[in-house]
Amino acid sequence: MTNLHRYIPMTEQDQADMLATIGVQSTEELFRDIPEAIRYRGVLPMSGALDEISLLGHMKELAGRNADTDSYASFLGAGIYDHHVPVVINHMISRSEFYTAYTPYQPEISQGELQAIFEFQSYICELTGMAVANASMYDGVTALSEAGALAAGATKRSRIVISRAVHPEARETVRTMARGLNLEIVEVGYANGVTDLAELQAAVTAETAAVLVQSPNFFGCLEDLSAIEPIIHGVKGLFVVSTNPISLGLIEAPGKLGADIVVGDAQPLGISQSLGGPTCGFFAVAEPLMRRMPGRIVGQTTDIDGKRGFVLTLQAREQHIRREKATSNICSNQALLALCASIYLSTMGKQGLQDVANLNLQKAHYASARLAEQPGIALAFPAPFFNEFVIRLPEGTSVKELNLKLLEAGVLGGYDLGLAYPELAGHMLVAVTEKRTRAEIESFASRLGELA
Repeated sequence: MTNLHRYIPMTEQDQADMLATIGVQSTEELFRDIPEAIRYRGVLPMSGALDEISLLGHMKELAGRNADTDSYASFLGAGIYDHHVPVVINHMISRSEFYTAYTPYQPEISQGELQAIFEFQSYICELTGMAVANASMYDGVTALSEAGALAAGATKRSRIVISRAVHPEARETVRTMARGLNLEIVEVGYANGVTDLAELQAAVTAETAAVLVQSPNFFGCLEDLSAIEPIIHGVKGLFVVSTNPISLGLIEAPGKLGADIVVGDAQPLGISQSLGGPTCGFFAVAEPLMRRMPGRIVGQTTDIDGKRGFVLTLQAREQHIRREKATSNICSNQALLALCASIYLSTMGKQGLQDVANLNLQKAHYASARLAEQPGIALAFPAPFFNEFVIRLPEGTSVKELNLKLLEAGVLGGYDLGLAYPELAGHMLVAVTEKRTRAEIESFASRLGELA
């Protein structure tokens, strides 16, 4: 007997019906907004069928073309960093209990996953000096935009002030969020590598919901949080700080300096660069803002027998409660990558995190000193910095061309600041992590001196 229920995802009649419903004559019309010149109408350059051995060989050859950080010394940061990832992390997260786990809706069968998230929250609170952290965010950029939304909702105000020293992509994401919520975004400039406090003071008004800063900021410089805090709290707004978690092994926690919301990206905490993502964001708040946090929180409780257990407690996202009551439409967390961060912090311990942070600080300052010795190269800003800093190259130097020459020499150069800051054309943002050796730093400095 003929099978009358074969799986055919779309018949010709289905297509015709859909096209008629939306009022177009052909699928070609659906793409009319795409310029003709960039449409591809030929045959894709594909080989014939390959057996498994040949396919694996082909894929390895393609992968070998990447300038990976195992083969190249990387001085590129700007949000994604070449930190050491302890081997225990990949071993642990590859366990099927974690690797295949989804949202722990059923606590009775998800205690391991829930405990792992609870530990992540606890670590983040300890690092940031805040009272409550959620079960992670997509990334640090998303977390910052959600912090702006939270501040607007909590204060019933529509004006957000953000420093131009915040990561350019984060500022764009905040603007995207603001358009949907009808919020006004005001950017204030920087002076000597940090937020211009005089300009900030002038921009903050009684209508300001929050001030958003980053420390260490995009230039690697440390902001004076204790000077910014009274400016925004003086008008009863919220103080939002985005930070690098590794730096918190050395510098004071933002929560101890008056921050109401602390966010950031956990990528430095044992998460591979993976060509730019995925990463994991963290989000921590002072206790009065707990119920306004996006995402979800895992809480500790006891069962009817008095045994310790974990459950999803506050869940303010739209999937769990009435949409109009939701604080955010953030629809997932990054539990596996949050686990990476938790394993990293538990493996390193308090002293280990301090040691890694100190190595980043010392090596970055050694590199800056060696670079400043090169003819025509100078540090751009006098402000204190952590593991990134800005150098000014000789007049007329193309950072793009310079990086191509460095690449040929087996070095990944720094970020071209002219891409996001036209006034900083000819400036390079250099990142130095604990992985960089003295020999690599000295070689980079001498090559840069020769090529610039």
